[in-house]
Amino acid sequence: MWLDVNLLALFRKHLWTTITYWSVFISFGLCIAFLGPTLLDLRCLTHSSLQEITWVFFAQQFCLLVGSTLGGAFKKSLKLCLSVLFTSSLIISMVFVIIPFCRHVGVLAVVMAVAGLSMGCIDTISNLQLVKIYKQDSAVFLQVLHFFVGFGALLSPLIADPFLSDTSCIQANSTLNGSRNLEHIRNSIVPHHPGNMSHYVLPLHGPAQTNVAYAFWIMAAINLPVPIAVFLLMYSKGMVPGCEHKRGSLLTADELAMEIQKGNEISDSQMTETQEAQRDKGHFYCCQSKTFWNAPYTFFAVHVCSAVILFMTDGIVGEYSGFVYSYAVEEPLSLAHKTAGYLPSLFWASITLGRLISIPASYKMAPRTMLFINLIGVLGAFLFLILSQNTMAGLFIGTAILGIFISSVFPSMLAYTEDILNYKGCATTVLVTSAGIGEMVLQILVGMVIETQGSYSFLVCGVSLSALAFTLYIVLLVLDNLHPRELNETSLKTSEPGKDEKPYQQ
Repeated sequence: MWLDVNLLALFRKHLWTTITYWSVFISFGLCIAFLGPTLLDLRCLTHSSLQEITWVFFAQQFCLLVGSTLGGAFKKSLKLCLSVLFTSSLIISMVFVIIPFCRHVGVLAVVMAVAGLSMGCIDTISNLQLVKIYKQDSAVFLQVLHFFVGFGALLSPLIADPFLSDTSCIQANSTLNGSRNLEHIRNSIVPHHPGNMSHYVLPLHGPAQTNVAYAFWIMAAINLPVPIAVFLLMYSKGMVPGCEHKRGSLLTADELAMEIQKGNEISDSQMTETQEAQRDKGHFYCCQSKTFWNAPYTFFAVHVCSAVILFMTDGIVGEYSGFVYSYAVEEPLSLAHKTAGYLPSLFWASITLGRLISIPASYKMAPRTMLFINLIGVLGAFLFLILSQNTMAGLFIGTAILGIFISSVFPSMLAYTEDILNYKGCATTVLVTSAGIGEMVLQILVGMVIETQGSYSFLVCGVSLSALAFTLYIVLLVLDNLHPRELNETSLKTSEPGKDEKPYQQ
């Protein structure tokens, strides 16, 4: 039978909760993708230079990392998690409304920093809660979760495009160098690497005329159902003050194991005092337990190895989407600016398509098998790009292949790492934060290499990073075989027969 009966029963029980977590990630996708296309119009609203406005990227990304780390601190109760998700998704709608009224780049940076904190909390909490609910079956649900990120990231540029200015939206008396090729400047803007904007000069003084405010207000309206859905979930669980007809808390490991084994529902009110005490230890439970401090070296090595792999792969996503346009318009391809502008859109569309394909694939394949296919595909895509570097068709085909294969690395790695560590949820915060750091830092490093070594180094960096990620994956497989599974089972107090077998293996 293609669908597992126990999995369907578990999904039906947590249907509204799961859909809510999925929908919250649409907010994440909307907020992470709108800044690039609208940056020139925001420059006009704030009357700032290109170098000044690109630092708004840094404010958002840095606070996203902070929010990702803080998100793990809210996991000790479901009520706290849902409260943070409600607040974060509501803040994102408010940010969309407020942005058009920001008339100074410093104010805009503060607003985007607040949005980044909200995005980070959403990222960590949603991943963490799905892992805690579905455990060894979480891979397919994580794939759906990250599909909605891609969906939101595709949606926001489409909404913004009709409202973007075709000419410099600051009406100056004279047209300065660079204002005649606004689309080229827009595509050349790279997050976290403002130095490449120094040779573009646009007007700073004069009345600003732009309709981009309507795009932000439309996105605010589209995002508004998300906090409403979270609020309804809180209400259904009796977590709204004055409506406390139910009690909500996280499923513990004991409860979920009993649920899968026996197929019956266990209410939160039946938790033992021991389970309550374990839950109340909160964010630092993994560090407080004797298992952590007495853990073998493989416990720490798995965390480090998985984190570095995601540092590389998410860094590849960031640097490729940021620099593929600049690579295409330079030698040896020298594509037209309009043609090269389709490459970042093709890359993100391929990522979204790949995540859609990965949903049924992850149900049939183990996370480590998915990772093997993905990382081999990423390395193969870069080798194909190098071999066909002088052809436009090769660049477009290679970009599509890269997007499809790199799309599901993060959810597969998260599911595989938690599988090795027996789904305690301790690794989620580490992996989410490491991925965010990689996306920010590698853009800066690769940008510096391109400036000093030339455009060809763009693909060389990609091959090097993907080869290193695949090598570390082999190391992770070795660590998986060396890591003592019975230690994890004892710490979780589960003695289910066959528990040490790999889930999903066919």
